[in-house]
Amino acid sequence: MTGRARHLAAALTGLVLGVIVVGPGLAPGFVLSYDMVFVPDPAFTAMTFGLTGTVPRHVPSDAFAVALGSVLPGDVAQKLILLAIFVLACASAASLVPSERLVPRLAAGAVYAWNPFVAERLLLGQWALLLGYAALPWALAAAARAGERGGGRRLVRALLPAAVGGFAALAVSGLAALVVALFAGRRAAGRVVAAAALLSLPWLVPGLLRPGGVPGDDSAVGLFAARADTPFGTLGSLLALGGVWNGETVPDGYGAPLTATLWLVAVVGALAAYWRWTRDEPWPATMRNGIAAAGAAGFAVAALGAVAAPVLAWLIGAWSGFAVLRDGQQFAAPLAVVVAVGAGMAADRAAEKRLPLVPVGVAVVPVLLLPTLAWGAAGELRAVQYPDDWARARQIIDDDPAAGDVLLLPWAQYRSYAWNHGRRVLDPLPRYLDRRVIVNDAVTVGRTSVAPEDPRAVRLAPAASAGSPPAAALRAAGVRYVVVDAEVDRFRPTGAEPVLRGPDLAVYRIGGPVARVDERVAAAPVVVAWAITSAGVFWSIVSPGTSLSIPLLGSINARSPRRTRRRAP
Repeated sequence: MTGRARHLAAALTGLVLGVIVVGPGLAPGFVLSYDMVFVPDPAFTAMTFGLTGTVPRHVPSDAFAVALGSVLPGDVAQKLILLAIFVLACASAASLVPSERLVPRLAAGAVYAWNPFVAERLLLGQWALLLGYAALPWALAAAARAGERGGGRRLVRALLPAAVGGFAALAVSGLAALVVALFAGRRAAGRVVAAAALLSLPWLVPGLLRPGGVPGDDSAVGLFAARADTPFGTLGSLLALGGVWNGETVPDGYGAPLTATLWLVAVVGALAAYWRWTRDEPWPATMRNGIAAAGAAGFAVAALGAVAAPVLAWLIGAWSGFAVLRDGQQFAAPLAVVVAVGAGMAADRAAEKRLPLVPVGVAVVPVLLLPTLAWGAAGELRAVQYPDDWARARQIIDDDPAAGDVLLLPWAQYRSYAWNHGRRVLDPLPRYLDRRVIVNDAVTVGRTSVAPEDPRAVRLAPAASAGSPPAAALRAAGVRYVVVDAEVDRFRPTGAEPVLRGPDLAVYRIGGPVARVDERVAAAPVVVAWAITSAGVFWSIVSPGTSLSIPLLGSINARSPRRTRRRAP
């Protein structure tokens, strides 16, 4: 089988896995779960590019979703993105296995695309992070060769999915790639830093220019630290590729003693296979050792908030940029790469010893040990339609020529709509409307809340949190409309005119001219940042002598199944 055919087979396998996982989410409508928010007829707004003064965590992933949703129906765009995650994950992990045999490659792809890390992050709605995760094997391979001629271009292309995912995805991929590149020399490491900086500009510039700069609340370290979701404690859970901070996003049945034990044994076996058998392959030592070191470093960062919270709090206090490390479990992604390649190597050795059922067994073990990831995580991820009241509210607000922003009540960031089967989701209204929407962006975990970061939300909090903010105060704060999209009978601004009241949503208009409040980030530097990044991506793709393809490794590291390995003396 040719290399191209192997890559195609891996991509098709990923597509099949994606269909099995997304399942009911492929029906017409939108899958809304925690941070995963897609809307019909999305539009480019100031918020899309981080110009509203809020923390630009959604940049540039929102721009990518809006661009795709502009040429396709919004729900179709979402489904393509979710399926693409599984296609890329399976294809990229399969490409790292140094074998020409197909089944071991597919086994690695299946392990990488179907594991607790993917399940928990998918339930948490972090599709942007998973987009970077899906291409991480390619990024690590490109980092190992970044010092070669054309290595910078390959690296930018390999990091592009992470760049689309935004700051968290690029932080995870960039840190892992840097660890690998350090084994390849200073030139490779420098190119990784340069590529990450280039691709970070769209979110980094508005983040630095926003009022208050980049946020860094060291009090939230304990809230987002990895936690135990198996009987083996936090470190054992992280080693098994789980350990997400949000207990509500752990798949049903995962963490039971028998299942957790079998999964941990499989992971440890895959890690042992990686270390034992990659030494016998024609892999560069920089790649083999670098990827292993990236997995170890990722595990250490993932555990930092759980085992050394004061250290992480001190780091965030010293420089707010370290706040990205609070959600430590996401940095376990490189460990999943090592596990996947090790599983593929174990399957390859079994095939070499003429044990054909073993490689197939390795490929299906993830599905057998984590069956509740299938069919929308056992029905948790289902497609729904937005109520008609939402479309009517958008028309009313968009047709009003008067200036002014929108205040969102109840004064909380997440909703559990009945029409979304009670599934918790980040309120979609800021992406649904074209106007600036002021929402309480404080995050509450249990009984503890992280302070809001939006300056407008901080100033309006005393009035909005009471549930009936006076119209005069809202008018002075630049608010033209108040939208109540949950518990519509409990919240109503005093002195405001009701213009829509339905079972799912109510809209109130603040009469008279509202104050002009302009806290937007200057657009010119952000435009320049996008232009520089776009030029860099264009250079990496179309430069003379450069292939348009993603840097797959199949033909470079493939080993013929007939080749006899050299035995250690």
